[in-house]
Amino acid sequence: MTSDFYKYQAQTTPHPLGMKISHAEGSYIYDSNQKAYLDFVAGVSACSLGHRHPKVIDAIKDQLDKYLHVMVYGEYIQEPAVELAKLLAAHLPKSLEKTYLTNSGAEAIDGALKLARRVTGRSEIIATHHAYHGNTMGALSVMGYEERKQPFRPLIPDVKFITFNNQDDLCHITSKTAAVILETIQGGAGFIEPKDGYLEKVRKQCDAVGALLILDEIQPGIGRTGKLFGFEHYNCTPDILVTGKGLGGGMPIGAFTSSSKYMDLLQDNPKLGHITTFGGHPVIAAAALATLKEITESDLMSQALEKEQLIRQHLKHPLISEIRGRGLMLAAITNSADITNDVILRCQDEGLILFWLLFEPCAIRITPPLTISNDEIIKGCMIITRVLDSISV
Repeated sequence: MTSDFYKYQAQTTPHPLGMKISHAEGSYIYDSNQKAYLDFVAGVSACSLGHRHPKVIDAIKDQLDKYLHVMVYGEYIQEPAVELAKLLAAHLPKSLEKTYLTNSGAEAIDGALKLARRVTGRSEIIATHHAYHGNTMGALSVMGYEERKQPFRPLIPDVKFITFNNQDDLCHITSKTAAVILETIQGGAGFIEPKDGYLEKVRKQCDAVGALLILDEIQPGIGRTGKLFGFEHYNCTPDILVTGKGLGGGMPIGAFTSSSKYMDLLQDNPKLGHITTFGGHPVIAAAALATLKEITESDLMSQALEKEQLIRQHLKHPLISEIRGRGLMLAAITNSADITNDVILRCQDEGLILFWLLFEPCAIRITPPLTISNDEIIKGCMIITRVLDSISV
């Protein structure tokens, strides 16, 4: 199986971790030797309710007995997709009322960029340095990391970059701008939160020049920061909201949401302004609906903030300079990239799954399932500190 993995399945890095998975349950993943690994990553923020949550599994099984894919997106009325979009609207500001379901967060980003150009009739998109929004050609075009983009150029034209949290750069948002796209909390850059009213000021400048604001909530959304959406912390409502990852409960999904006035523009001039075969797939929508219900009807969001404090309390070490982020979207910043690499790899040997961030080499990703227990958090933090104690610097 291992040799087949390398021979037949395309890889994303020269040295994948290569763990052979047997099964997963709750906060644990098990390898083919039945060794248990406490999961502090949750599939890179995707498994909000842990692995194989009973309500998600029941929703999937129930839908399997009814129908799978029956028609391309948007033609037939399929209850799971309708109910999911309706529940999202119920928990969002009134201006965010209609949702387009996609297959991934990156596809949703592409749809949001297209919608912004369609609404405004403008072409300029403003993104931020060190931003990450996915790897399709549209999402790659608004990535703020030239080293990863250069081999694939030319990309989508008329994209400009400003610095996140730099208010002096807001003057670059002008009447030529179709949209500003931001991660509510920058992910790959190291879980950087907006500060000093930054998002409010971006919102104000967009309003002044008639540009739209797109907020990428693919990582911070769906309860991970202690509220259903990260923007709720910062007094800023976007024109277009993009979600994904944690919405699917372990299934592949993305979505972009806006007003009916804007979303209806994708219906005509041209027709099929955005089209996808498998978006809103009934089984995936059923899983997402169960996930969203569980998060909004339980106390998992308030628990996320309590668990953040527990992590901060138990993850103190001289080799950790700071812990960034909010809720269960945290990054422990070590004193060097070598330390970070050692910790992630050694912790896997010790039965704890950690991971890297894309652009911040000193960051250790800590994004466990929202359902992780306090005892499991303390156990994981003890493994990290024990490994840090063993590192010679």
